[in-house]
Amino acid sequence: MAATDKEAESVAVVLVGGGARSGKSRFALERARREAAFLDNPRLMFIATAEARDDEMRERIEKHRAERGDEFVTVEEPVELARAIRESCADATVVDCLTLWLSNILNRDIDAATQELEAAARGAKGCVIFITNEVGCSIVPENAMARRFRDQAGILNQRMASIATEVYWMVFGQPLRIK
Repeated sequence: MAATDKEAESVAVVLVGGGARSGKSRFALERARREAAFLDNPRLMFIATAEARDDEMRERIEKHRAERGDEFVTVEEPVELARAIRESCADATVVDCLTLWLSNILNRDIDAATQELEAAARGAKGCVIFITNEVGCSIVPENAMARRFRDQAGILNQRMASIATEVYWMVFGQPLRIK
């Protein structure tokens, strides 16, 4: 069966999830490089949703910058993620990460922000690779805010997986393709 024109023109939306230190970022960067490797002058972008609010976070951010090197243009956008994706002209964009973005918008209309994000991802000019954390495989958090975050993260991950053309679960540094 031949692909429709819309399917032929569609851009890859990739979701990479897993636990802490599972290899999500490394895999996403490699996937972005592969996506643009055949191009003469590949344009790679990294959208960071983290904010350097303390020394430990600043150190984490520096390690991530060193890991991706100079080949990625970095955009720091903790809240207006959909806008950053719409404005990207990159061949491949890595978004790190959805769960940090979610924590940044918990006091906003999460459903509306997620709808906007889904639309931006579908309409992106290049491949968009989202990194997310799986936070629902642990014990039930003891406070209401933590339970709300866990639940919202699960909903967000399901929604992004539903629009993704590829979904990977990272375990021990190994990608398991789910979709």
